[in-house]
Amino acid sequence: MANSASSARLQNQVALITGGSSGIGAGVAKAMAAEGATVVVNYSHSADEAQAVVDEIKQAGGKAVAIQADVSKEDQVLHMFDEVRRQFTTLHILVNNSGIQQDAKFLDMTLEQWQKVIDVNLTGQFLCAREAAREFVRRGPQPEVSNATGKIICMSSVHEVIPWAGHVNYATSKGGIMQLMKSMAQELAPQKIRVNSIGPGAIATPINLSARDTPEEEKSLLTLIPYGRIGEPADIGKVAVWLASDESDYVTGTTLFADGGMTLYPGFADNG
Repeated sequence: MANSASSARLQNQVALITGGSSGIGAGVAKAMAAEGATVVVNYSHSADEAQAVVDEIKQAGGKAVAIQADVSKEDQVLHMFDEVRRQFTTLHILVNNSGIQQDAKFLDMTLEQWQKVIDVNLTGQFLCAREAAREFVRRGPQPEVSNATGKIICMSSVHEVIPWAGHVNYATSKGGIMQLMKSMAQELAPQKIRVNSIGPGAIATPINLSARDTPEEEKSLLTLIPYGRIGEPADIGKVAVWLASDESDYVTGTTLFADGGMTLYPGFADNG
């Protein structure tokens, strides 16, 4: 992960990764630190896991800190952004990654299950993106650091386009993220703020362990992935680095699916 002069696409930039203590968030945090970013690893409850990510980044020669906040709570989000400014003056990259599942059949789903997922997955992205955009506008352009005034990356899912029975709250939150991202991108583009999403497919993280914890379940999952393997957090980290770098400077308002072809609806491959 050590930085090199030829591989420091995010040098002198501060990146906040929400839900950065494990899974995809940790993978993104490590990837961005390896490209020179100073990384803020946000966590809600798992302080030890967040610190472990910070320690790994520092051991590899990177820069990172952990900051606690529940992204579904406006006061905690405001405090987190104040703390980022206090420690680092400003912010250049937000990765809106925090997300949860509370699964139930639609007929059995409680309002509490519905609301909690919407609060974290969708409202949390709104609150963090709003504060990031306000900070980007307040600071103004820094062309010596980045072509864009600021970059927001929303972590969506293949389920912004693929329906998911038994997970109506989660799929709805991801469909909402798609329009949140596109509408923000449309509104913020004149300020040179780029907003995009990543749509991961099946990634080997704790959130989907139950779908792949036996060989039979993993084999079943692989039938949905034409590329023939389950993704790793590092796969998403690489995509996030590109979307945050000047290499993607003309890209805004789009979802980049990193899913091994899951959105190709493989069930139709030999059934057309």
